[in-house]
Amino acid sequence: MGWSRLCCTPRLWAVPGMRRRGIGKGEFGSTGGAERPGEMGSRPDRRAAGRGASRERGSEGSRFEDGLHSPLQAHFPHRIHLMAGRVPQGADRAAVRSEMETVFLENLRHAAGVLAQENLVGLLEPINTRITDPRYFLDTPQQAAAILEKVGRPNLQLQMDIFHWQIMDGNLTGNIREFLPFVGHVQVAQVPGRGEPSSPGELNFPYLFQLLEDEGYKGFVGCEYQPRGDTVEGLSWLRSYWDKRGRPQAGQ
Repeated sequence: MGWSRLCCTPRLWAVPGMRRRGIGKGEFGSTGGAERPGEMGSRPDRRAAGRGASRERGSEGSRFEDGLHSPLQAHFPHRIHLMAGRVPQGADRAAVRSEMETVFLENLRHAAGVLAQENLVGLLEPINTRITDPRYFLDTPQQAAAILEKVGRPNLQLQMDIFHWQIMDGNLTGNIREFLPFVGHVQVAQVPGRGEPSSPGELNFPYLFQLLEDEGYKGFVGCEYQPRGDTVEGLSWLRSYWDKRGRPQAGQ
C-alpha cells in the first residue's frame, strides 16, 4: 500500500454539471439527473436514467456519458463511484429489495460496458444505514460482493469505506481478508466521529494499515473524513506513519 497513493476527499459527482466536492485523485462519484446524490442507481422508476438509455442532448444518460469526457476526467482518470440509490420513501426495504437489485444489475452491466470503453473502473460502496443514510440500498460488503459476483464484470470493484464497514458489521479483520480481492479503492475515517485516523475513536488504524499491507493491497487510500481543524495539520497521522515506515519514493 503506497502512501504516494493517498487521495484526500476524492468525491466528484460525474453528473449533473461535474460539481466538485473536494480535492484529490483516483475516484469520481456518479449520480443521475436532478435527483439528490444516490437516488437512482437501483430505482425501478429511474431505470432509463440509470442506464443512460436516452442519448438525447441534455438527457440524464447523455450527461453521464458526456461526463466521462470532461476535461476534469483527465485529472481523475481511474475510478468512478457508481451509487446504488435509495429505497423509495415509505417503501418496505424487504419488499422492494429483489426488484431494486434486478434494476441495479441491469444498470451496472450497462455502466461496465461504457466504462470499459474509457478504461475506467466502476466502484460499489456500501454505505451504512444505521447513521449516515437509512434508505441507502447497498449497505454491507456482503451484499455488494454478491452483486459484483452476479454482474461478473472485471472493471467493477468494491469500494471499502472502513467507517461504514465498522458501523454496519464490525469484524474488520475478517471482512478485510474476505473481501479484499474485490476491493479497488479504500477510504478511511475514525468511528464514530468521522475524523482523522488519529482522532479519538474505536478503530486502531496502525493495525488496519498493516493488515492492508500484509494482505497485499496496493491501491489508493482516500481520506473520506471531516478534519477536526486545519486540513494540513490534520495529516499529522500520515507524517507519523512515514516517520515509522519511511516516506514513499516517487512512483511507489
